[in-house]
Amino acid sequence: MSLHPNRRAVAVALLIPLVVTLALWAFAWPAARIAPRDLPVGVAGAAPAAEQVQRQFEQRAGAFEVHRFDDESAARTAIEDRVVYGAVVVGPEGPHVLIASAAGPVVAQLLREAVTSAAPEGAQVRVTDVVAAPAGDPRGSALGASVLPLALAGMGAGAAVAMLGLRGTRAALTLAGSAALVGLAATAVAHSWLGVITGDWWTEAGVLALTVLAISAAVAGLAALLGPRGIGLGALLMVLLGNSFSGVTSAPRMLPEPVGAIGQWLPPGAGGSLLRSVAFFDGSAAGGAVLTLALWSALGLAAVLVMGRRRGTTAAPTAPASRGAAVTD
Repeated sequence: MSLHPNRRAVAVALLIPLVVTLALWAFAWPAARIAPRDLPVGVAGAAPAAEQVQRQFEQRAGAFEVHRFDDESAARTAIEDRVVYGAVVVGPEGPHVLIASAAGPVVAQLLREAVTSAAPEGAQVRVTDVVAAPAGDPRGSALGASVLPLALAGMGAGAAVAMLGLRGTRAALTLAGSAALVGLAATAVAHSWLGVITGDWWTEAGVLALTVLAISAAVAGLAALLGPRGIGLGALLMVLLGNSFSGVTSAPRMLPEPVGAIGQWLPPGAGGSLLRSVAFFDGSAAGGAVLTLALWSALGLAAVLVMGRRRGTTAAPTAPASRGAAVTD
Protein backbone atom coordinates (compact mmCIF):
# COMPACT_ATOMS: atom_id res chain seq x y z
CA MET A 1 0.00 0.00 0.00
CA SER A 2 1.30 3.44 -0.88
CA LEU A 3 2.58 5.57 1.97
CA HIS A 4 1.64 8.84 0.26
CA PRO A 5 -1.87 9.11 1.81
CA ASN A 6 -0.41 8.47 5.26
CA ARG A 7 2.24 11.10 4.76
CA ARG A 8 -0.35 13.62 3.64
CA ALA A 9 -2.49 12.83 6.67
CA VAL A 10 0.45 13.39 9.01
CA ALA A 11 1.31 16.62 7.21
CA VAL A 12 -2.24 17.93 7.66
CA ALA A 13 -2.33 16.86 11.31
CA LEU A 14 0.88 18.80 11.98
CA LEU A 15 0.15 21.79 9.75
CA ILE A 16 -3.22 22.77 11.23
CA PRO A 17 -1.92 23.18 14.82
CA LEU A 18 1.06 25.11 13.45
CA VAL A 19 -1.19 27.52 11.56
CA VAL A 20 -3.46 27.96 14.60
CA THR A 21 -0.48 28.64 16.84
CA LEU A 22 0.87 31.21 14.38
CA ALA A 23 -2.54 32.89 14.14
CA LEU A 24 -2.89 33.07 17.92
CA TRP A 25 0.58 34.55 18.20
CA ALA A 26 -0.07 37.12 15.49
CA PHE A 27 -3.42 38.29 16.88
CA ALA A 28 -3.31 37.63 20.62
CA TRP A 29 0.27 38.60 21.48
CA PRO A 30 0.12 42.23 20.20
CA ALA A 31 -3.34 42.68 21.76
CA ALA A 32 -2.08 41.43 25.12
CA ARG A 33 0.93 43.77 25.06
CA ILE A 34 -0.75 47.06 24.13
CA ALA A 35 1.05 49.93 25.85
CA PRO A 36 2.58 53.28 24.79
CA ARG A 37 6.00 52.99 23.17
CA ASP A 38 7.61 56.35 22.31
CA LEU A 39 4.10 57.70 21.84
CA PRO A 40 4.35 61.34 20.66
CA VAL A 41 2.63 63.73 23.07
CA GLY A 42 2.90 67.47 23.57
CA VAL A 43 3.34 69.75 26.56
CA ALA A 44 2.61 73.47 26.43
CA GLY A 45 2.59 76.25 29.00
CA ALA A 46 4.82 78.22 31.36
CA ALA A 47 8.27 76.70 31.86
CA PRO A 48 8.20 75.53 35.52
CA ALA A 49 4.78 73.85 35.38
CA ALA A 50 5.31 72.47 31.86
CA GLU A 51 8.66 70.97 32.87
CA GLN A 52 6.99 69.20 35.78
CA VAL A 53 4.42 67.62 33.44
CA GLN A 54 7.20 66.66 31.03
CA ARG A 55 9.09 64.93 33.83
CA GLN A 56 5.95 62.99 34.75
CA PHE A 57 5.75 61.66 31.20
CA GLU A 58 9.46 60.89 31.10
CA GLN A 59 9.28 58.89 34.32
CA ARG A 60 7.73 56.11 32.27
CA ALA A 61 10.90 55.27 30.39
CA GLY A 62 10.32 54.52 26.72
CA ALA A 63 6.58 55.16 26.91
CA PHE A 64 6.29 58.74 25.64
CA GLU A 65 8.12 61.02 23.25
CA VAL A 66 7.52 64.53 24.59
CA HIS A 67 7.30 67.56 22.28
CA ARG A 68 7.33 71.05 23.80
CA PHE A 69 5.11 73.82 22.41
CA ASP A 70 4.84 77.49 23.25
CA ASP A 71 1.09 77.64 23.69
CA GLU A 72 -2.21 75.85 23.20
CA SER A 73 -2.57 77.01 19.61
CA ALA A 74 0.73 75.40 18.61
CA ALA A 75 -0.25 72.19 20.40
CA ARG A 76 -3.58 72.08 18.59
CA THR A 77 -1.86 72.55 15.25
CA ALA A 78 0.55 69.71 16.02
CA ILE A 79 -2.39 67.41 16.82
CA GLU A 80 -4.20 68.35 13.62
CA ASP A 81 -1.01 67.73 11.63
CA ARG A 82 -0.59 64.31 13.32
CA VAL A 83 2.75 65.26 14.85
CA VAL A 84 1.47 64.25 18.31
CA TYR A 85 -1.52 62.21 19.47
CA GLY A 86 -2.45 64.71 22.17
CA ALA A 87 -1.07 67.39 24.45
CA VAL A 88 -1.27 68.81 27.96
CA VAL A 89 -1.59 72.57 28.29
CA VAL A 90 -0.58 73.80 31.73
CA GLY A 91 -2.23 76.99 32.96
CA PRO A 92 -3.39 78.79 36.10
CA GLU A 93 -6.70 76.91 36.02
CA GLY A 94 -5.02 73.51 35.99
CA PRO A 95 -4.07 71.08 33.24
CA HIS A 96 -6.00 71.13 30.00
CA VAL A 97 -5.79 67.87 28.04
CA LEU A 98 -6.08 68.05 24.27
CA ILE A 99 -6.89 64.72 22.65
CA ALA A 100 -7.83 63.49 19.18
CA SER A 101 -10.15 60.51 19.42
CA ALA A 102 -10.14 60.31 15.62
CA ALA A 103 -6.46 59.37 15.81
CA GLY A 104 -7.32 56.45 18.09
CA PRO A 105 -9.81 56.31 20.95
CA VAL A 106 -7.51 53.97 22.88
CA VAL A 107 -4.73 56.57 22.87
CA ALA A 108 -7.15 59.38 23.75
CA GLN A 109 -8.40 57.43 26.77
CA LEU A 110 -4.83 56.64 27.82
CA LEU A 111 -3.80 60.31 27.80
CA ARG A 112 -6.91 61.38 29.67
CA GLU A 113 -6.32 58.80 32.41
CA ALA A 114 -2.57 59.49 32.62
CA VAL A 115 -3.04 63.22 33.22
CA THR A 116 -6.01 62.79 35.55
CA SER A 117 -4.17 60.31 37.76
CA ALA A 118 -1.11 62.57 37.99
CA ALA A 119 -3.07 65.75 38.76
CA PRO A 120 -3.21 67.01 42.36
CA GLU A 121 -6.17 65.83 44.38
CA GLY A 122 -9.19 68.02 43.77
CA ALA A 123 -7.73 69.64 40.64
CA GLN A 124 -10.10 70.04 37.72
CA VAL A 125 -8.76 68.49 34.52
CA ARG A 126 -10.39 69.87 31.39
CA VAL A 127 -10.46 67.67 28.30
CA THR A 128 -10.99 68.91 24.74
CA ASP A 129 -11.32 66.59 21.77
CA VAL A 130 -9.54 68.56 19.04
CA VAL A 131 -10.29 66.05 16.26
CA ALA A 132 -13.22 63.99 17.42
CA ALA A 133 -14.14 60.58 16.09
CA PRO A 134 -17.32 60.63 14.00
CA ALA A 135 -20.67 60.14 15.69
CA GLY A 136 -21.20 57.00 13.63
CA ASP A 137 -18.08 55.37 15.12
CA PRO A 138 -17.17 57.06 18.43
CA ARG A 139 -15.02 54.12 19.61
CA GLY A 140 -13.26 53.59 16.28
CA SER A 141 -14.38 49.96 16.18
CA ALA A 142 -15.88 50.17 12.69
CA LEU A 143 -12.73 51.69 11.22
CA GLY A 144 -10.64 48.99 12.88
CA ALA A 145 -12.93 46.28 11.55
CA SER A 146 -12.53 47.55 7.98
CA VAL A 147 -8.94 46.31 7.62
CA LEU A 148 -9.76 42.61 7.43
CA PRO A 149 -12.39 42.92 4.65
CA LEU A 150 -9.95 44.99 2.59
CA ALA A 151 -7.22 42.40 3.12
CA LEU A 152 -9.59 39.59 2.14
CA ALA A 153 -10.76 41.49 -0.94
CA GLY A 154 -7.20 42.04 -2.10
CA MET A 155 -6.24 38.47 -1.26
CA GLY A 156 -9.23 37.11 -3.17
CA ALA A 157 -8.57 39.22 -6.25
CA GLY A 158 -4.88 38.33 -6.40
CA ALA A 159 -5.53 34.61 -5.87
CA ALA A 160 -8.34 34.58 -8.45
CA VAL A 161 -6.15 36.19 -11.10
CA ALA A 162 -3.44 33.60 -10.46
CA MET A 163 -5.75 30.58 -10.35
CA LEU A 164 -7.65 31.62 -13.49
CA GLY A 165 -4.38 31.82 -15.38
CA LEU A 166 -4.66 35.52 -16.24
CA ARG A 167 -1.32 36.96 -17.25
CA GLY A 168 0.41 40.11 -18.33
CA THR A 169 -1.63 43.18 -19.20
CA ARG A 170 -4.96 41.36 -18.81
CA ALA A 171 -4.07 40.38 -15.25
CA ALA A 172 -2.89 43.89 -14.37
CA LEU A 173 -6.06 45.49 -15.73
CA THR A 174 -8.19 42.97 -13.85
CA LEU A 175 -6.42 43.78 -10.58
CA ALA A 176 -6.76 47.54 -11.13
CA GLY A 177 -10.41 47.28 -12.13
CA SER A 178 -11.42 45.12 -9.18
CA ALA A 179 -9.56 47.41 -6.76
CA ALA A 180 -11.34 50.47 -8.16
CA LEU A 181 -14.75 48.83 -7.79
CA VAL A 182 -13.98 47.71 -4.23
CA GLY A 183 -12.91 51.26 -3.38
CA LEU A 184 -16.18 52.69 -4.65
CA ALA A 185 -18.32 50.06 -2.93
CA ALA A 186 -16.46 50.29 0.38
CA THR A 187 -16.69 54.09 0.44
CA ALA A 188 -20.41 53.94 -0.29
CA VAL A 189 -20.86 51.70 2.74
CA ALA A 190 -18.40 53.31 5.18
CA HIS A 191 -18.97 56.97 4.25
CA SER A 192 -22.42 57.32 2.72
CA TRP A 193 -24.27 54.67 4.72
CA LEU A 194 -22.52 54.12 8.07
CA GLY A 195 -20.85 57.54 8.40
CA VAL A 196 -17.70 56.10 9.99
CA ILE A 197 -15.36 58.13 7.74
CA THR A 198 -16.04 61.79 7.04
CA GLY A 199 -13.39 63.11 4.64
CA ASP A 200 -13.59 63.80 0.93
CA TRP A 201 -15.58 60.97 -0.66
CA TRP A 202 -13.46 60.48 -3.76
CA THR A 203 -10.18 60.72 -1.86
CA GLU A 204 -11.36 58.00 0.51
CA ALA A 205 -12.41 55.85 -2.43
CA GLY A 206 -8.96 56.30 -3.94
CA VAL A 207 -7.27 55.30 -0.68
CA LEU A 208 -9.39 52.17 -0.33
CA ALA A 209 -8.79 51.25 -3.97
CA LEU A 210 -5.03 51.76 -3.63
CA THR A 211 -4.97 49.61 -0.49
CA VAL A 212 -6.77 46.75 -2.21
CA LEU A 213 -4.58 47.11 -5.30
CA ALA A 214 -1.40 46.93 -3.20
CA ILE A 215 -2.62 43.71 -1.55
CA SER A 216 -3.97 42.05 -4.68
CA ALA A 217 -0.96 43.00 -6.82
CA ALA A 218 1.41 41.66 -4.17
CA VAL A 219 -0.44 38.33 -3.99
CA ALA A 220 -0.67 38.00 -7.77
CA GLY A 221 2.98 39.00 -8.14
CA LEU A 222 4.11 36.41 -5.58
CA ALA A 223 2.00 33.78 -7.35
CA ALA A 224 3.57 34.71 -10.68
CA LEU A 225 7.05 34.35 -9.19
CA LEU A 226 6.56 31.34 -6.91
CA GLY A 227 3.48 29.57 -8.20
CA PRO A 228 0.82 28.34 -5.71
CA ARG A 229 3.26 28.83 -2.85
CA GLY A 230 3.13 32.56 -3.59
CA ILE A 231 -0.57 32.63 -2.74
CA GLY A 232 0.15 31.06 0.64
CA LEU A 233 2.95 33.55 1.29
CA GLY A 234 0.63 36.39 0.28
CA ALA A 235 -2.03 35.16 2.73
CA LEU A 236 0.56 35.06 5.49
CA LEU A 237 1.82 38.59 4.80
CA MET A 238 -1.42 40.38 3.97
CA VAL A 239 -4.12 38.65 6.01
CA LEU A 240 -2.38 37.13 9.01
CA LEU A 241 0.47 39.55 9.71
CA GLY A 242 -0.84 42.60 7.85
CA ASN A 243 -4.19 42.61 9.60
CA SER A 244 -2.98 41.79 13.11
CA PHE A 245 0.01 44.15 12.95
CA SER A 246 -1.90 47.07 11.39
CA GLY A 247 -2.48 48.94 14.68
CA VAL A 248 -5.75 50.39 13.39
CA THR A 249 -7.72 49.38 16.48
CA SER A 250 -5.25 51.16 18.78
CA ALA A 251 -2.19 52.83 17.24
CA PRO A 252 1.10 51.57 15.75
CA ARG A 253 2.99 53.10 18.70
CA MET A 254 0.87 51.02 21.10
CA LEU A 255 2.03 47.67 19.70
CA PRO A 256 5.13 45.74 20.77
CA GLU A 257 8.30 46.52 18.86
CA PRO A 258 8.97 45.87 16.04
CA VAL A 259 5.38 44.81 15.31
CA GLY A 260 4.11 48.40 14.99
CA ALA A 261 6.78 49.31 12.43
CA ILE A 262 6.36 46.08 10.46
CA GLY A 263 2.62 46.66 10.29
CA GLN A 264 3.12 50.06 8.67
CA TRP A 265 5.38 48.51 6.00
CA LEU A 266 2.57 46.16 4.96
CA PRO A 267 -0.43 47.37 2.90
CA PRO A 268 -3.19 46.76 5.50
CA GLY A 269 -1.43 48.89 8.12
CA ALA A 270 -0.37 51.57 5.66
CA GLY A 271 -3.88 51.64 4.20
CA GLY A 272 -5.49 51.99 7.61
CA SER A 273 -3.19 54.87 8.58
CA LEU A 274 -3.74 56.59 5.23
CA LEU A 275 -7.51 56.24 5.50
CA ARG A 276 -7.43 57.78 8.97
CA SER A 277 -5.36 60.69 7.65
CA VAL A 278 -7.63 61.54 4.73
CA ALA A 279 -10.87 60.84 6.60
CA PHE A 280 -10.20 63.00 9.66
CA PHE A 281 -6.97 65.03 9.27
CA ASP A 282 -7.16 66.47 5.74
CA GLY A 283 -4.38 64.17 4.57
CA SER A 284 -1.79 65.16 7.18
CA ALA A 285 1.15 62.75 7.58
CA ALA A 286 -0.02 60.70 4.60
CA GLY A 287 3.21 60.65 2.61
CA GLY A 288 4.80 57.54 4.11
CA ALA A 289 1.66 55.43 3.76
CA VAL A 290 1.13 56.53 0.14
CA LEU A 291 4.71 55.57 -0.70
CA THR A 292 4.33 52.15 0.95
CA LEU A 293 1.13 51.34 -0.94
CA ALA A 294 2.54 52.64 -4.22
CA LEU A 295 5.67 50.47 -3.88
CA TRP A 296 3.70 47.29 -3.15
CA SER A 297 1.38 48.03 -6.09
CA ALA A 298 4.22 48.80 -8.50
CA LEU A 299 6.34 45.80 -7.53
CA GLY A 300 3.39 43.41 -7.66
CA LEU A 301 2.18 44.64 -11.04
CA ALA A 302 5.73 44.59 -12.41
CA ALA A 303 6.08 40.93 -11.39
CA VAL A 304 2.75 40.09 -13.04
CA LEU A 305 3.68 41.85 -16.28
CA VAL A 306 7.24 40.57 -16.52
CA MET A 307 6.42 36.96 -15.69
CA GLY A 308 3.41 37.03 -18.01
CA ARG A 309 5.57 38.22 -20.87
CA ARG A 310 8.28 35.68 -20.09
CA ARG A 311 5.85 32.78 -19.98
CA GLY A 312 4.22 33.97 -23.16
CA THR A 313 7.58 33.89 -24.89
CA THR A 314 8.36 30.44 -23.50
CA ALA A 315 5.01 29.05 -24.61
CA ALA A 316 5.40 30.34 -28.20
CA PRO A 317 5.02 27.45 -30.72
CA THR A 318 8.18 26.13 -32.29
CA ALA A 319 8.65 26.23 -36.06
CA PRO A 320 7.11 23.19 -37.81
CA ALA A 321 9.47 20.59 -39.27
CA SER A 322 10.27 20.88 -42.96
CA ARG A 323 7.91 18.94 -45.19
CA GLY A 324 10.85 17.74 -47.22
CA ALA A 325 12.46 16.01 -44.27
CA ALA A 326 12.89 12.29 -44.70
CA VAL A 327 10.83 9.98 -42.56
CA THR A 328 12.53 6.83 -41.39
CA ASP A 329 11.03 3.77 -39.78
